[in-house]
Amino acid sequence: MPAPSPDLVIDVSGVTKRFGPKTVVNAINLQVKRGEIYGFLGPNGSGKTTFIRMLCGLLTPDAGSGTCLGYDVRTQQAEIKKHVGYMTQKFSYYEDLSIRENLDFIARIYDVPDRAAAVQRSLDRLGLANRSAQLAGQLSGGWKQRLALAACLIHSPQLLLLDEPTAGVDPKARREFWDEIHQLAAEGLTVLITTHYMDEAERCHRLAYIAYGNLLTHGTLADVLNSVPLTTWTVAGPDLRELADKLRDRPGVEQVVAFGNLLHVSGRDPALLDAAIAACRDPRHEWKKIRAGLEDVFISLMDTAKDNFATP
Repeated sequence: MPAPSPDLVIDVSGVTKRFGPKTVVNAINLQVKRGEIYGFLGPNGSGKTTFIRMLCGLLTPDAGSGTCLGYDVRTQQAEIKKHVGYMTQKFSYYEDLSIRENLDFIARIYDVPDRAAAVQRSLDRLGLANRSAQLAGQLSGGWKQRLALAACLIHSPQLLLLDEPTAGVDPKARREFWDEIHQLAAEGLTVLITTHYMDEAERCHRLAYIAYGNLLTHGTLADVLNSVPLTTWTVAGPDLRELADKLRDRPGVEQVVAFGNLLHVSGRDPALLDAAIAACRDPRHEWKKIRAGLEDVFISLMDTAKDNFATP
């Protein structure tokens, strides 16, 4: 295998994982640059968490090769674990310990030098100092999220792997979390993050979309939007529910989705889509062609992907 590039924190190719007869991660190639926020997106059950666990040394790939932080993902897993901060979907700290006690415990596990000072720095950075004596089990979702991020950072990792870190927290807490992530990236930390929120995806430097174990598209936001030849119309007016029922299942119509007081109507074949719309035209409705959004593109990708757990 060639020497890893110093600019690439993650550089893997052909990474595959099987559980029994099912392939849950199928020959994925991924390169993530130092200081980059990389969004890793896809439906539930698509293999995102399994892939992350292979990167951080918790699972061994069945096939493929590559490096994470310059260490081999198959043979140097113990070294990878020392330099990665991994935030899981589920809050995984001790609810009967205080915030400070949790951070001290994690710092001890990583053998962090001058542990008390490291804990205090982490409390200060994440705005937890005034709550340091509060039991973790008494925290709201947003404060638990801050504690989890502080614990991930306590050993000064070079890479953060964040698995749906903002699920279940309010919009203000999500925004503050993302402000912190961008500050960390500006300081040189690399972040791979999974999310189902499209506004969060748009805050990433680059994106990858995985469905049922397969990497379907990747690149900048513009790259991803351009990767699917999707035509989208909005329609406003009365009786949109009835219009949606008429449009669904017509040739050329892939999606009919309500967005507030509008419908988004999308398809990959512009001629077929125009014909379907023409058959349902009503002078009471106002139609406008728009650029397909990230959610439109991702739903289209998901709808055309093959479920690897479906019955043959």
